[in-house]
Amino acid sequence: MHLRVEQRYPASVSRVGQVLADEAFVRWRAERSGGSGSEVMQVDVTGTPDHGFTVTVRRTLPSGQIPAQARPFVGSRLEIRQVEAWEPEHDGVRRGTVSLEITGAPVRLTGTVTLASDSDPGSDAPSTVQEYDGEVRASLPLFASAIEDAAATAVRAALSAEEAAGQHWLAG
Repeated sequence: MHLRVEQRYPASVSRVGQVLADEAFVRWRAERSGGSGSEVMQVDVTGTPDHGFTVTVRRTLPSGQIPAQARPFVGSRLEIRQVEAWEPEHDGVRRGTVSLEITGAPVRLTGTVTLASDSDPGSDAPSTVQEYDGEVRASLPLFASAIEDAAATAVRAALSAEEAAGQHWLAG
């Protein structure tokens, strides 16, 4: 299943890149975007905004968003590992890859992520759009479609919460 999500931030591409490479922000965002019953297990940022960086987050979430018929395969909690690998900014654009795996479950998201200016020409207010573009795949034949739909819904909700957290961080 194809997944495309846009997030908007009231800051320049450079500033958003700096924030995304800040381990304190990454942990703070992960704690706020997982919802009730989630637990952040690991946050790791390697590299720098100037030279490219990789962000790894491991957390657990309740399996309530997974269809009931698939819960016996994943249990009551989901362990999620999300990795974003960002290249250095080039010509005002930053590109990267994203991978999200649910440990012990047959679900995976892979794709690209991009930061680009979204400011109106001549505007003094910088604005950046972050775009996720990828594929959600489930390898459980009978339930693949339902699991992919549920996973895509959960990813959209998590990314929406991450967007709100990022906007809050940038405003403060």
